[in-house]
Amino acid sequence: MPGRRAVGQHLAVFTDRRWLLGGAAALLAAVVGVALVVRSGDPACAAAAQASGKATFYDSQGGGGNCSFVSAPANRLYVALGPSEYAKAANCGGYLDVTGPKGKVRVLIMDQCPECAPGHIDLSKEAFAKIGNPVDGIIPVTYKQVVNPALPGPLTFRIKEGASQYWFAVLVGNHGNPLKSVEVKQGSAWRKTARADFNYWIFESGLGPGPYTIRVTDVHGQSATASGIKMAPTQTQKTAVTMYGKAAPPPAAAQPATSPTRRAAPSPSGTSAAPPPATSAPAPSPPESSPSAPGAPDLEAAAVASHC
Repeated sequence: MPGRRAVGQHLAVFTDRRWLLGGAAALLAAVVGVALVVRSGDPACAAAAQASGKATFYDSQGGGGNCSFVSAPANRLYVALGPSEYAKAANCGGYLDVTGPKGKVRVLIMDQCPECAPGHIDLSKEAFAKIGNPVDGIIPVTYKQVVNPALPGPLTFRIKEGASQYWFAVLVGNHGNPLKSVEVKQGSAWRKTARADFNYWIFESGLGPGPYTIRVTDVHGQSATASGIKMAPTQTQKTAVTMYGKAAPPPAAAQPATSPTRRAAPSPSGTSAAPPPATSAPAPSPPESSPSAPGAPDLEAAAVASHC
């Protein structure tokens, strides 16, 4: 199970590098922090605010980070955000366009960096190398959230270990924009789940044995509905439903880079709403998907918006 990063570990990775850089950190101290969470009333194609700050890098060791993704994306392009921009998982699964001294890279938001102040983002080593020199350790960057990024595939759903008809928890993957809500149909009523800070959507009193019809809505008001989702903990259930537009071809796998790593903390019990294990920073690729098989969910799209 993916876990959270430990605060002390991250600091240890970069302390020596910052001493070597001397005054570099001081030059970056004037950081303009801009909140990344998109207000739900914003139009789907509104321009995203841009932030200026600095970037460091780390290695999630293939894990999916605080956002609980099963693994980092195949292309290993991901980012961890500080608490104010991670916003209790509100930005999980969204994307940032980050510009540095050497160019621009698009990264998946999949982890939290507890010690990062607003304007400080922690990239995967592969993403950092595309826009700066890893020897520098810290580089100035600008970044903004992407609206309607190309999707890595149709929606996926993963029921949490320990879930049952009496306690419901689901992780949604491949939604592109940050999510505003996840609802589950029970009879004729839609039950609203609550997002935990480890990115699972929870209904404490349970929603029965399933199968479930689940409606997903992003921060721009785009919705999609999938039915036939089973109570099958730890299995990633693929669907044929996309949030908007068309899914992009899967990214090419990147050669894992060697970089400092952090220890993973023990994982929490699956039967409680406590956050998952703590691990360093992860970069999400779409949550792990399970192979399609007979009896896959019967899915239907509920509203599709144009791709920006």
